Amino acid sequence: MNSPAIRLEHRQHQTLTPRLQQAVRLLQLSSLEFAQEVQEAMGKNPFLEHEDGPVEDPSGFGDGNAAEPMASTATPASASSEGESDASAANDTSWERENWQQGGGTGTRQSSGDSDVSMMEMVAADVSLREHLHGQLNVMPLSARDRMLCATIVEGLDDDGYLRMGLEEIAPLAGLDPAPDDSELQIALRMVQSLDPCGVAARSVSECLLLQLGTIKHATDREIARTIITEHLERLAQRDVNGLSRVLGRPPAEVELVCDRIRHLDPRPGWRFGSAHVHFVTPDVIVKKVRGVWTATLNPAVIPRVRLNQVYAELFQRHRDSKHAELAAHLQEARWTVRNVEQRFATILSVAQAILKRQRHFLEYGALAMKPLGLRDIAEEVGLHESTVSRVTNNKYMATPGGVYELKYFFSRAMPTASGGACSATAIRGVIKDMIEAEDATDPLSDAEIARQLARQGLNVARRTVTKYRQMLRVPAVERRRKHV
Repeated sequence: MNSPAIRLEHRQHQTLTPRLQQAVRLLQLSSLEFAQEVQEAMGKNPFLEHEDGPVEDPSGFGDGNAAEPMASTATPASASSEGESDASAANDTSWERENWQQGGGTGTRQSSGDSDVSMMEMVAADVSLREHLHGQLNVMPLSARDRMLCATIVEGLDDDGYLRMGLEEIAPLAGLDPAPDDSELQIALRMVQSLDPCGVAARSVSECLLLQLGTIKHATDREIARTIITEHLERLAQRDVNGLSRVLGRPPAEVELVCDRIRHLDPRPGWRFGSAHVHFVTPDVIVKKVRGVWTATLNPAVIPRVRLNQVYAELFQRHRDSKHAELAAHLQEARWTVRNVEQRFATILSVAQAILKRQRHFLEYGALAMKPLGLRDIAEEVGLHESTVSRVTNNKYMATPGGVYELKYFFSRAMPTASGGACSATAIRGVIKDMIEAEDATDPLSDAEIARQLARQGLNVARRTVTKYRQMLRVPAVERRRKHV
């Protein structure tokens, strides 16, 4: 009979300390998320303070503004070459900055007679769809009852500009006595549908497009478009020009022209209004060519300007005792935070420089010159683990004269060639893109034909791989690219 026993074993295994786990987590954060973490630490830790002083900009793209490098990377040579223009622009910028700062952060006020106008008050405000429609109703000669019905319909619209609820649901919401009948509701709906933007208050996609047919000037084309929208909308979505041509009894070229005009209509008129939530990407590394050599520098706008408060640290060291254990923990945490900031951006820069060293031809000639590159290649060069390189390249961006790219974009697996060499998948996608751009619109290339042409160039790529790459390039299929004449 077996009896329980106690046995001791010695084993060696690696364990990440909580501090190291935190460092790994911070390393894979984006610059914005990391800056927020540091800002929270500064708010909790008395030994951390904001480092004052001007921000140096090694990129030459701006004066420390995070958005300026992105706006200038596409055309770095577009800066003014005349000293007089540069001086004028610099004076204008400094004037705006000085006036803004004098306003105390609440907007610069300029006296003009008896009124003060704030710069913030001169900024155009976002107008929602409902506000835009109500503004038009307010200037229309309507009775109080009709105005209330129209306003109720406007309030029932969704963000796309559609009326998703039925008119029978609108009637009780208006709160009118006597209750409006169906004819009144229909009149109010037509009034709202006559407002700008054209197509608003539609109850379906077909109705939205039909409301915009007035923008098609030619009467014949307008009637063909009406028939397509009301009876063959699914064929239109499938770009079945030949099928529509047979059904309508019209030449394919004429049908395709009408379909193209329909596609220029707006199926979501409400999207033109309201605040546009634009997600900006701030590059971590800025690349430029200096004396014929490509160099990478950190973007100073993304580096948190934090430092250790030496005065508090020295005072604590002089009066340190066992009663101040919490302050000792804060001091240790502050030193670790400063060291982590330095280590994080030093690692990002070293990885970016290693990538730049291997992919400098991409900056010169574009995607066709992209070389195969793996995480292991960079890890061996900079002396890091592959997982660390993967975290460094996650949500980190590099600004180049050709655009802003995620660091992961420069990694591409090797594809064998007929000559025994290797080509990157990014380069093959570039070749496919060039082929499609140069194709005959009346006889576009199918995926199989693209695969055959790649094989003639020594690139053995399967047809399904071509399809995947084409979809990654957001290029429609061959039938949707075909033009009829």
